[in-house]
Amino acid sequence: MKKPAPFRVLLLASALAGASVTLAAPVFAHHGWSWAESEETTLQATITAISLAPPHPELTVTDEAGREWTVELGNPGRTERAGFTEGTAKPGDAVTILGNRALDGTPLMKAVRIMLNGTDYDFYPERIDG
Repeated sequence: MKKPAPFRVLLLASALAGASVTLAAPVFAHHGWSWAESEETTLQATITAISLAPPHPELTVTDEAGREWTVELGNPGRTERAGFTEGTAKPGDAVTILGNRALDGTPLMKAVRIMLNGTDYDFYPERIDG
């Protein structure tokens, strides 16, 4: 069996490494808090859709001006520990969201707390100011 030339092995390894970084970039870009403003903002909205699926449960909401937002909650375990589970909310529910908006101005927010029907659901209580 013929062994590959060292140059081809190096070229193939470089190509695979580059591809893995390129494909992983969107995943890393959306995790953590680096993509979000440091200041917390409050958003009054109405829920239009709910997904509790991994990697991050999220709500689709419409604000008072009719703009649609994606609101990322905590990971599934954190969301469940906050008490926000299947059946907690439904489309049409009014919600107040405390969280951090996307730096790039897109209608995307990472929720720290959601207030719904008189109950606070704290996904990141350690991040709540005051």
